[in-house]
Amino acid sequence: MNETSNAPMSPEPAGFAGWFSTWMEAVTKPSEQSYAAMAERLDAQSNNRAFTWVFLAGTFAAIISGVLSAILELAGFAPQIPGLSDLVGSAPRSALASLGIALCTSPISGAISVLFFAIFVGIIQWVAKMFKGIGTFSQLAYVMAAISVPVSLVTSLLTPFSAIGVIGYCFSAITLIIGLYSMYLQLLAVKTVNKFGWGEAAGTYFLPLILIACICFCIVFGLASIFGVAYSELLNQGFAP
Repeated sequence: MNETSNAPMSPEPAGFAGWFSTWMEAVTKPSEQSYAAMAERLDAQSNNRAFTWVFLAGTFAAIISGVLSAILELAGFAPQIPGLSDLVGSAPRSALASLGIALCTSPISGAISVLFFAIFVGIIQWVAKMFKGIGTFSQLAYVMAAISVPVSLVTSLLTPFSAIGVIGYCFSAITLIIGLYSMYLQLLAVKTVNKFGWGEAAGTYFLPLILIACICFCIVFGLASIFGVAYSELLNQGFAP
């Protein structure tokens, strides 16, 4: 018999300290063994913990980004929201207004994060079943959430600085590297949770991304064609005698 299948589920450490420990383990000590242990935890058998993490990450990421953007705007390093200065007046008021908007809309950002996270994980796990994956949505969501929380918070710290001239390119490069590393971790999570090879994991992960990219390209191309025809007709009407 397989000893792993008979092993008791690994309990998650209690409290926020336990959450933080799980997040750090997911991004600093990635391995099939650690991800497999996470997927067997009691909280990985339902969606509650994963969705809670993603909601909190999305909410706090919006707050962090809003605070940093307001500070950079006050310092003159970040562009103001177009038209906002005309409504509220001076730069300090504009920065405070931007901060207020970020704080008020942060729970909405958290809810939207959960929605898109659920859709993304659902599509990934649906494709995984086609490759004979044996994991569940809840297990994959739990491991994916443990990865996405620290990544979201770190990128929210870096993204506002991308607007600072040449220095911004450095922060953008760091953000890109973190994004690529996050993709690797997610790919490892898909492989581990569904217990198949790298080829199946790559197909499971990248096929939906390619499909989404193609759909977005078709939408953009279609809209560009429509606006192009409308613009040409407008020009023809303008030059008509």
